[in-house]
Amino acid sequence: MTTELMMVIAQENLGAHIEKEQEEEALKTCINPLQVWITSASAPACYNLIPILTSGEVFGMHTEISITLFDNKQAEEYLKSLVVETQNLASPVLRSVSICTKVEEAFCQAHVIVVLDESTDKEVSTLEDCLRSRVPLCRLYGYLIEKNAHESVRVIVGGKTFVNLKTVLLMRFAPRIAHNIIAVALGVEGEAKAILARKLKTAPSYIKDVIIWDNISGNNYVDLRKTRVYRYESAIWGPLRYSRPLLNLIFDSEWVKREFVATLKNLTATGRQFGGILAAHSIATTLKYWYHGSPPGEIVSLGILSEGQFGIPKGIIFSMPVKFENGTWVVLTDLKDIEISEQIMTRMTSDLIQEKLVALGDKIHFHQEEQVSDEHEDPVPDEEKNLVMSDAADFLNRIPQTTFEKPQSLEFLNGFEGKTVES
Repeated sequence: MTTELMMVIAQENLGAHIEKEQEEEALKTCINPLQVWITSASAPACYNLIPILTSGEVFGMHTEISITLFDNKQAEEYLKSLVVETQNLASPVLRSVSICTKVEEAFCQAHVIVVLDESTDKEVSTLEDCLRSRVPLCRLYGYLIEKNAHESVRVIVGGKTFVNLKTVLLMRFAPRIAHNIIAVALGVEGEAKAILARKLKTAPSYIKDVIIWDNISGNNYVDLRKTRVYRYESAIWGPLRYSRPLLNLIFDSEWVKREFVATLKNLTATGRQFGGILAAHSIATTLKYWYHGSPPGEIVSLGILSEGQFGIPKGIIFSMPVKFENGTWVVLTDLKDIEISEQIMTRMTSDLIQEKLVALGDKIHFHQEEQVSDEHEDPVPDEEKNLVMSDAADFLNRIPQTTFEKPQSLEFLNGFEGKTVES
């Protein structure tokens, strides 16, 4: 082959290569990115969530995303600075980031909606008022999700206030996609693992299979009966996959029943350490599992609608053990030795049922069960000693600074641009 012929062929190959690259770029612009909406975007959790979402760890490096920050008009200046900061990340998976303050445009073609704690600066007078104040916003979100979101939208509810209640209300007002609404429980799970790790002088990531039952942001039970510890420094060692039951390593049972419970109860009741970093990481990890599956053989806690599993009453959002696979979750009903007595189950579900009834106006007052005052009296059966309760009895400690509005009015949304949606 002569040099001239080789040059001609090389030029033709180069031209074909350039044409192919241009076609690929053109096709790329036709691919719709994953539309991710974040409500209450001025909340600290959103600031910490954005870098995780744009890292490619959640949806994958081959999935482009467009983020829309949804909040009221008062937060617009802050959101503009957040948009610039997000663009400065120069993430290869971020197609665009934008702001929305118009109610009627909310959740347009959304594939993923992250519902964060709403930020308000007003006060409430009673717990009942606070419960009922959740309804108008959830009704509005439900209507907009049904009207504007993509038919396969996935909704994930995170935060530290009334997570279970907000989730069940969203399901009520957005019934078409109720099967795709979940509540994040990994934050409480992470808090429990950290407390246990400090006791054992190990890393929280080495502790697996902590089960969170019940109300994610209220009364919850931490079940340690299946919990195992990996890579623990002791006289017994094994390969990386080797683990030991946690309760065989904590010899101070009184610490588990007293100090561990008290510490976790304080964190749950006040939300003092459930800040933006923990909330963002919990949401991102749950989304990652939802799209790509949870680690094989590992138990994950998730707030979902009860269908009667484990004897839980139907129709309430309840945190329970699951695994993620094939884009959905499976409740681990086949786990052995995690039975819960009727007495404990009644106590666990009482608050969740009452929250729902009070919020919807079917019950006037929230009745709090009296706590056992005798420190030597133990109401837990022997077979359930390792089902540890984190009892946030003082509900007023976890009431956010918000105000009660009648469910029939959406006037509290005046901060948003455009027309409000009539209930």
